[in-house]
Amino acid sequence: MIHAHLKLNNCGMNLIETYRYEGSGYNPFLIREGWQVAQLNYMPEQDLSNITKMDRHLLTDEVFVLLKGTAILIAAIENNNKFKFECVRMKAGITYNIPVRLWHNIAMDKDSEVIIFEKDKTHLGDFEYRELSTDQKSELKNLIIKSNK
Repeated sequence: MIHAHLKLNNCGMNLIETYRYEGSGYNPFLIREGWQVAQLNYMPEQDLSNITKMDRHLLTDEVFVLLKGTAILIAAIENNNKFKFECVRMKAGITYNIPVRLWHNIAMDKDSEVIIFEKDKTHLGDFEYRELSTDQKSELKNLIIKSNK
């Protein structure tokens, strides 16, 4: 079950909201007019050795901040149904931006947690997926391994 829980400050006033998502996968837990914050925790589809598709958003940039663990941010441009990949091993506390319409994904180790900032309601339909060919999966897996050294 995917869930987030809200903890309120116990100083008597309850002015500051704090959030912590402890499930696996993607969960948009703070949604406001024009923006949202989500947390992506490790799930098997995001495993360092299991990336099978790329996705993109047509209406928003997507910002990633690694909280903990090992994560490789993947970006790609497409030309003639073939991807050219760029992989970056994320560092905790650094902000990474994937511009609107850029193909991307993220490969994660089992202990990884990432915060994501994006336009509100992105998870409800502002995405396209493209499955990778067998050759592209192999190429990307090798790039992920190389980036993780």
